[in-house]
Amino acid sequence: MRFVDELYTFYRDQFTGSEFDAEIIAAAILDDLERVDVLRLLGELEDEELYGLLGFYLVENLKTKMAKDGYIERDTRLH
Repeated sequence: MRFVDELYTFYRDQFTGSEFDAEIIAAAILDDLERVDVLRLLGELEDEELYGLLGFYLVENLKTKMAKDGYIERDTRLH
């Protein structure tokens, strides 16, 4: 995704070496985006990227619900 490539290039010299860098950047970007901006970015995705994104969303949310209902254990340190 071109947007991710641009973000990475822009922030590359500011990374601290923590995986949380990505979370901080993503949170800041999402905080500034309007719904129409998000939909535009999704519309720019290739089919494989869009399906991968939706798949990731579905899996993570199903795991969260399964953990909440006691079907699986989740490592809460990562979420």
